[in-house]
Amino acid sequence: MLLTVDVGNTQTVLGVFDGAGTLQHHWRLTTDPRRTTDEIDIDLAALLDRRGLGAVITASALSTTVPTLTHAWTAALRRLAGDDPIVIGPGVRTGVPVRTDNPHEVGPDRIANAVAAHAAYGGPCIVVDFGTSTNFDVVSAAGEFLGGAIAPGVEISMDALYARAARLVKVDLAAPATAIGKSTVASMQAGAVFGFAGQVDGIVRRIQAEIGAACPVVATGGLAGLMRPHCETVTAYEPWLTLDGLRIVWERATATT
Repeated sequence: MLLTVDVGNTQTVLGVFDGAGTLQHHWRLTTDPRRTTDEIDIDLAALLDRRGLGAVITASALSTTVPTLTHAWTAALRRLAGDDPIVIGPGVRTGVPVRTDNPHEVGPDRIANAVAAHAAYGGPCIVVDFGTSTNFDVVSAAGEFLGGAIAPGVEISMDALYARAARLVKVDLAAPATAIGKSTVASMQAGAVFGFAGQVDGIVRRIQAEIGAACPVVATGGLAGLMRPHCETVTAYEPWLTLDGLRIVWERATATT
């Protein structure tokens, strides 16, 4: 079985795929940039053994936007699967040409998202990834990564507001009933959810105008479930899109020629 790992700045998402390419198990953990290989070993053993998977992982694929964790995760996955993981980066066959000014600066999670979205929905298409930042990834009809936009994420924006405004309180992110909040908490929730939904729709419509197509828009990421119902332009929701992209990249990178 294949273990896929997407290490983000805030969360690390893991998934196990069977031989038919079906996602059988998945987990979402907090990312700790201080984690060592031995500590990751312990975490993996605990997760996998609880599902009876400790001895069945034979391959792995890794995407990480935290450079300090690349070595630790690579070493831990090598120990687990008995072979080096496929790590998305320069030189790995992803099947997605990167048409940006500096392809090396594009995050590997964005490439994985582009791979999975094009495989599922064709092109052109747009991926909106609600994570630490909100990423807008644009894929051409030919499956090329064209670039996109990066905006501050919902959670870090709310944290900054709470930190800088003495009279505002820290609130849970939830969709309020109305845009007119009747309390400070409801007002902040309305500003966060409806405000960022409006941002998504505005950026997506500009992108669609530039590429000249009303294309599929796929939402993914930790906050996609909250934000998706309030975004008029989002047409699909794929919570494990990055993991599926990692699976496809692994298949392409290990395919015999």
